[in-house]
Amino acid sequence: MTAPTSPRTLTRDALAVLQPGFTGTTAPDWLLRRLGEGLASVGLFGRNIASPEQLAALTERLRAERGDVLVAIDEEGGDVTRLEARTGSSFPGNLALGTVDDTELTRAVAHELGRRLAECGVNLNWAPSGDVNSDPDNPVIGVRSFGADPTLVARHTAAYVDGMQSAGVAACTKHFPGHGDTAVDSHHDMPRIDADLATLHARELVPFRAAIGAGTKAVMSAHILLPALDPALPATLSPTALHGLLRAPVTRGGLGFDGLIVTDGMEMRAISATYGIERGSVMALAAGADAICVGGGLADEATVLRLRDALVAAVRSGDLPEERLADAAARVRALADWTTGAGAREGSAPAPGVGLTAARRALRVTRTPGYEPPAGPVYVAAFTPGANIAVGDETPWGVGAELVRLLPGTRTRTYGPESACADAVLTAAGERRIVAVVRDVHRHPWMARALGALLAARPDTVVVEMGLNEAPPTGALHIATHGAARVCGTAAAEVVAEAVAST
Repeated sequence: MTAPTSPRTLTRDALAVLQPGFTGTTAPDWLLRRLGEGLASVGLFGRNIASPEQLAALTERLRAERGDVLVAIDEEGGDVTRLEARTGSSFPGNLALGTVDDTELTRAVAHELGRRLAECGVNLNWAPSGDVNSDPDNPVIGVRSFGADPTLVARHTAAYVDGMQSAGVAACTKHFPGHGDTAVDSHHDMPRIDADLATLHARELVPFRAAIGAGTKAVMSAHILLPALDPALPATLSPTALHGLLRAPVTRGGLGFDGLIVTDGMEMRAISATYGIERGSVMALAAGADAICVGGGLADEATVLRLRDALVAAVRSGDLPEERLADAAARVRALADWTTGAGAREGSAPAPGVGLTAARRALRVTRTPGYEPPAGPVYVAAFTPGANIAVGDETPWGVGAELVRLLPGTRTRTYGPESACADAVLTAAGERRIVAVVRDVHRHPWMARALGALLAARPDTVVVEMGLNEAPPTGALHIATHGAARVCGTAAAEVVAEAVAST
């Protein structure tokens, strides 16, 4: 008969499986104290980062308390950036890379991003997104996906994993088993995918097989309901999805993944509003998850203690097998061991220009016959939808700042659903050429109406689409950037100003 685990070991294991966040740019005392008691991971967000130097000092302080701590971040590049949340990313996102469709470029971008993370002391990246964006109306994935073709997404997901991990940073491929065919954002509600199993295997799961083949150290589960897998429970809480599909051997129809399974944020409403974060965390561990991600919204010591105590209580009540918690904690520590000894395997020389090179190559430009570039300053009208929570609204985007630099005297203004009126834009622009910046114009009727009226009045308008390029090209010059990262804006502005550098 196996001896029961000591209370101290049980508590340490419960802390080890948590990946919490905190507020501020320095580590609070409570976080350092919990690291000493067994906490093995910390999640960082934009609010924690002011500069590379500050971030390096922060992670050094964490490691002074626990040398093998996993420092995780949600740094996809492109629209979802934490390193450059205040300025916009130096790297285009997945859709731009998928549009170029050069896997060596994708690997190089991921390697340089990983190198910068490692230089700042970050060793686990909750990226890449391996979702196949099969629904162009998807409100949360969109340009975060490499595309709508499963085989294209698969080869770029594998290249990204290889590039990131060659820099010594563990990749965490998400959102298993695939968040691309949803019209609901799981930050707000429970998405449902009604595809049958054959479709899931032929579409959603293809990139995850490729990521596992490339050696991804972690996979993040999605809070989505797939009745073909489990009619009752979302993937994060489903033993069928995690233990029975992701973990199961290939010979039994599974994906054979043996690394770390991380949940998406447990405070997202798809879980918290239905199960609560304590019960949800217990169910996730029991289903096969190894690490509980929390901290995007709940970032305090009380949350950590609530989840720690809930896991300990679940073991004592029999709701969570003791061996399952111990196994999960061991997997966390195993990944920490890998990151401690990984280092960059090859090609660690900095490549600071690779992001802009990729952004330039991703542009798709349509000129009408007789198009003439602006002769002087322009007026930039940015039609701005609400940002989804994963992207956040603190990160700047667009072409305005770069055009102000390239074409001095340029003026800019942002227009939302309530203020997007062609007459207002025309009045503000005066005689200046108009540059209309849109983002997913196919998804926003108010944006399409305003743009259509503007083009009817001023056919010489330049249109820059910085989201999914689903609508037909319009305007005298149409530029599709396939993402709204800072470098995407720079590349587009170069074309508007006819200042394209050689790539």
